[in-house]
Amino acid sequence: MSMEVHLEAFEGPLDLLLHLIDKNKVDIYDIPISLITRQYMEYLDEAREADMNIMSEFLVMAATLLDIKCKMLLPKEVNEEGEEEDPRSELVQQLLEYKIYKYMSMELKDMEMDAGKAMFKENTMPEELINVEIPIDYDELLKGISLSDLEKIFRETLKRQEDRKDPIRSKFGKIEKEEVSLEDRTRELVEFSRENKKFSFRELLTKYKGKLQLVVTFLAVLELIRSDNWKADQNEDGDIVITAA
Repeated sequence: MSMEVHLEAFEGPLDLLLHLIDKNKVDIYDIPISLITRQYMEYLDEAREADMNIMSEFLVMAATLLDIKCKMLLPKEVNEEGEEEDPRSELVQQLLEYKIYKYMSMELKDMEMDAGKAMFKENTMPEELINVEIPIDYDELLKGISLSDLEKIFRETLKRQEDRKDPIRSKFGKIEKEEVSLEDRTRELVEFSRENKKFSFRELLTKYKGKLQLVVTFLAVLELIRSDNWKADQNEDGDIVITAA
């Protein structure tokens, strides 16, 4: 029984193997090598009229499949750790890596298509207005201090920590016990202010790592300001300067 497929539908032998694995709904970690090899060879028979420069890659994989099939019939080899080696393991690894790259290329293709739909408007502002600078009254702009100012710096510090995270390693599982209490952090800050009578709120936050550490520190700072132990003022740079009573 022949398979009605075309060589143009596959970018290479690994692409064809993934198609056969999906078609037969089998586990990629437990490939039925006899079935897949038979269907793979049937495909090659259908594609024998194709360009031989392309077919050479498929023939190499066919030889690999036949080699694995032969090894599956023999007693399994044992590695140095005394574990039985699976002749399919190297092929499975290649298929998994190819599958990752294939999905990544599909994502990039979608991003390219979305970017192609974006429209940009050329700058039509008159030249006499481009270099106009509107005067700003910084004294009026920075007049007064509110909790929103403290919250803004707090969120900026959290964002910088998030941006520094490794997008790959940050997803690795890690169990870490982080003990911190509001009372302990408040006492710690009081001790700190005895030696540092005046300091930057932004720089204070950078002393602590981790979201929980930052949240507790932020709450402790608010408590000390509310209880009049600390006084907060905003400087010309927009930073909050804390002065210990």
